[in-house]
Amino acid sequence: MPSKLSLDISPFFVMDVLERAKEIECEGNSVIHFEVGEPDLPTPKVICDKAIESINLGETKYTPSLGIPELREAITESFNENYGVRVSPDRAVVTLGSSPALFITMLSLLDRGDEVIITDPHYACYPQIIKIAGGVPKTLRIHEEEGFQIDIKALENAITKRTKAILINSPSNPTGAVLGPNLMKEISGLGPYIISDEIYHGLVYEGKAHSICEFTEKAFVVNGMSKLYSMTGWRLGYFVAPDEFIRPIQKLQQNLFISPNPFVQRAGVVALKQAKENVRDMVQTFAERRKMMIEGLKGLGFNIRSEPKGAFYVFVNTMGLSNNSHKLAFDMLERAHVAVTPGIDFGQGGEGYLRFSYATSLECIEEGIRRLEKYIKKNKSDNSS
Repeated sequence: MPSKLSLDISPFFVMDVLERAKEIECEGNSVIHFEVGEPDLPTPKVICDKAIESINLGETKYTPSLGIPELREAITESFNENYGVRVSPDRAVVTLGSSPALFITMLSLLDRGDEVIITDPHYACYPQIIKIAGGVPKTLRIHEEEGFQIDIKALENAITKRTKAILINSPSNPTGAVLGPNLMKEISGLGPYIISDEIYHGLVYEGKAHSICEFTEKAFVVNGMSKLYSMTGWRLGYFVAPDEFIRPIQKLQQNLFISPNPFVQRAGVVALKQAKENVRDMVQTFAERRKMMIEGLKGLGFNIRSEPKGAFYVFVNTMGLSNNSHKLAFDMLERAHVAVTPGIDFGQGGEGYLRFSYATSLECIEEGIRRLEKYIKKNKSDNSS
């Protein structure tokens, strides 16, 4: 019989949507994909070329469990370049994607029953990762009318003697909200460890994203190559941890994952050092898509009170269509062949919302909006008859 943990874990609804969308495509239908946060742009050639070169050189064996020195150095150099903060390479850990970075962070930090405060809505996998590590996720509601920002007083009141960490995500999935420096400074001064998921750093269209490392060393800073460099399938992440955690983290990495892929790490060095122009072009592409998606959704009658400042999502209140986001998302998929993510995937605070990803082409966004317009008109006609 399967374990209680595996039976009780919540599904990742966006993957359910994607898998059903793939089935519909196999039946000969086209589907517009607004559900997954995966850039459709190719990985920059300079990165791919380095991985191929590395494989041809025979770099296909185990590496040090914390990552190759060249990549750890490049990671910490990027902190100095982007945030003006000097971080020792000894504090950098390379992982098989940012999700393992979060998992190892939780395992190194939490004892059974320790609480981690997360916002609601939040990235769908946070509660599951915390629970698997033996912790208890504790949610703090954030609201669209307040720009999906954290209320510092409410956060302070949520802290108890069991609170071990506060998990923040800026720019945010699913809301696209960006936390300001003053708020981040206040959060860093509350006492618990801060886990900062910064996977969408660099993908900012208004203002600037700040790193928690600018305000405290009592933090775990998680990032990776998937989003900014269009490297989702490469599975390359990293994080920076306080000094006293590095040896325990190393032992966890050795036992769970052994080491990251060598040729992918070599490509990661090139991504950080040589792909800046490629990144600028990709960010400009996403900015154009963001504009079209927001204008298209507003044209459908949706009131977007908090426009996303970063990442590549628009989180839209769809209560005018349905108060059941799961049912609505699958109805849109079946009837309009437009795949979106139900807001309930991101916690109870996301119910009544849908997340639209603009990590796809302008042509697909235009076609998706056209299909949704027909769907909404049909839905209203059916409900009025």
